[in-house]
Order: sequence, then C-alpha cells, then structure tokens
Amino acid sequence: MTDKFQIVGSLLRPKELLGYKTQIEHRDDIQYPFYDHFEGYEQCEADAIRQVVKKEIEHGLSIVTDGEFSKSMWHLDFVWGFSGVKRYIADHGYFFRDIDGTSKYETRKDIGLRITGELSGKNHPFLKTFRQLQETAGEQPTKLCVPSPSHIFGELSWSGNIGGAAAVYQTTQELKEGLVKAYKEFVEDFAAVGGKILQFDDCLWELFADDNPNSPYTGEQINQSEVQALAAEFIDINNTLIDYGHSLGLSMWTHNCRGNYDSRNMGGGSYVKIANLFLKQLNYDRFFLEWDDDRAGSLEALEVFKDKPETEIVLGLLSSKTNTLDDEARVVRLLDEASKIIDKDRLLLSHQCGFASCDGGNELSEDEQWAKIDQGQKIAKQYWG
Repeated sequence: MTDKFQIVGSLLRPKELLGYKTQIEHRDDIQYPFYDHFEGYEQCEADAIRQVVKKEIEHGLSIVTDGEFSKSMWHLDFVWGFSGVKRYIADHGYFFRDIDGTSKYETRKDIGLRITGELSGKNHPFLKTFRQLQETAGEQPTKLCVPSPSHIFGELSWSGNIGGAAAVYQTTQELKEGLVKAYKEFVEDFAAVGGKILQFDDCLWELFADDNPNSPYTGEQINQSEVQALAAEFIDINNTLIDYGHSLGLSMWTHNCRGNYDSRNMGGGSYVKIANLFLKQLNYDRFFLEWDDDRAGSLEALEVFKDKPETEIVLGLLSSKTNTLDDEARVVRLLDEASKIIDKDRLLLSHQCGFASCDGGNELSEDEQWAKIDQGQKIAKQYWG
C-alpha cells in the first residue's frame, strides 16, 4: 500500500446495479433516492458497496470511497437529496465532445432541477450510505465526494429557477444564500457522523480560461470584467464552505474535472490561464488536477502552489478513459517535471478522473479498471519508495 496513489472517487458499477440505474434514468415520476420504487434496489446497492470497498482495500488503496455506487451522476444525486428540489427529464442532456474531437455527444437527459421549496441539506440520504461505507471500511480512512457549491450555484442559476411569481428565490443573491445554508447543514451533519474528508468536485473552472474554444465566456464580444466577477463569486462561495468545513475539523479536498462521460470529455482550456483564480485563491487542502492529455497545458500552473506550502497536489497523469495501461515513461517524466516546481513530498498520483462519473462508466471493463489501478500503485511505489 502507498498513500501516494489515490483514486478520484468513482468506480465501474456491477451489472446488476446498473440494471436499476438504467431504469431510473428513464423515469420522470420518481424522486431520489428511488429505493421505494424498485424492489431489491436498496439491498443491491448496499451489497455492491460492501463488495467494492473490500476490493479497494485488497488493491491497496489507502483512502476508500463507496465507488459512488449510490449515485447515478457525479453531481445531481446530491442536489436531488436536498429538500426543496425536484428532478425531471429535460429536453436534452449535456453536450460533450465525441471521440473524434469535433462531433457533439449528448448525455442522459434526466438532468432537470426545479426548486420547489427552501433548500435544506438536513438529513441528506448520502449520510446513510456514508455510514455504511464507514462500517464496511472499518479502520480504513474514507472520503465522500459531492459537487462543489459553486458548480451547483452555476447550474441552478442557469436553469430558470430565479424570479417569477412562483419562484422560491427571486434573485441570484437569495439563491446563493439559500444554497450556502443547505450546504452548511449537510457539512455539519457529515462531520457529526464522523466524516473526516469531504471532496468538492468541480467542472466549471475551464469556462474562465480564455484559451478554451468551447467556453461561452471567451471571445471579443464578452465583457471580461463581468466574467472575472463571476469567477470571484464562484471562488467566494466555495471558500465559504471550505472554511466552514475546516472549522469543523474536516479535510477539504477538490477534484477539477474536465469532462468525463462514456470516455468523452467536455472541452479545452489550460490550467495556466486559471491558476491565479481557482488554484491560487481556493483554500482546499488537496487538489486533484487532470493532466492526462494536452488539453490542460503545461505544468507551469503548479507555480502558484509555491506560496501554499501546506497544500497537496494530486497529478491526474493517468487516464480512466482508456482500456489500456498508461505510458509509464510519460508519467515519470511529468512527475520529475512537477517535482522541480513543487516539493516531491507534496505531490501524489491518480487517474485524471473517476472511472464512472455517471453510472454507465467509461469504455473499459472492471478487470481493466483494476489493472489500471494496480499500475498506478506500482508507479507510485517505484517513484516515492
């Protein structure tokens, strides 16, 4: 075992569990956590979590998750678990870049979020599955992954939930205050049940990189002062919750995702362009960053961490999107390059993202997934000793 290799969080779901998840995707008449609607679903999920945790431990992982088996998607199940939110099947899903790099690839469509009442994070269903994770893991450290508050603030702000006679929140400020309150309630409950590590996952940083051709915030016609103000607001929302977590004794981590759905990605944008915003200003203890391909640009962005000596950086140099083992020489070369900027002891290694950010997972088998995890362990042991 080495603590220098980590997983981001999600793992491929077994076939029986996927059967339930697929049914959920196409049902507009049910609400999270869906257990009452499918006989045997809750027990199937619980059994699958126990099995995957044991397998994580067998493969030497020092910090384990529930494989995110309790989720259908990396972020929306968490929001569905808030009081005051209703899910629905939207007219279209999210749009990713297809394998050819140019065509659009549409995701599942049950991504609609409608605010029906004041948001609350009390008694969230995630707490029950987290307690099950703790019980199965025993003395093994665990972490829980949820979407960052700024990511959800962005999605809710852009989804027609603000203003109007029937709206719960009339302004973005009201929505922000309501969302922060709900997150604080959840974070407090998480700490109360013995949680130690809370990881906020975030997909929106690259929208603010001016070298991202897929961003709505790039181009000559865009008011960049407004864009910078929005970025500052996102950072402030996250730091409010990070600082609150710290006040409760939690370790607060983040994973920045650049798109991970059926082995497809969302778009470009380099870390260098957003380093002085999100990397420098966010108060996380550990950053999981993605450098599995050229989209992220050079490792020069790590320079901003020189002034944050307590912060750890997990380099996502391996790929969870492919079914083949990674180029170990490339990984070692980039680790050497990174260690010239940041002390080697502050660096860790991972795949760029989870293996199944959404329940269908990436295009590889479970055996191939574990082989890639074993390879990551091997590289880390050889590199750090």
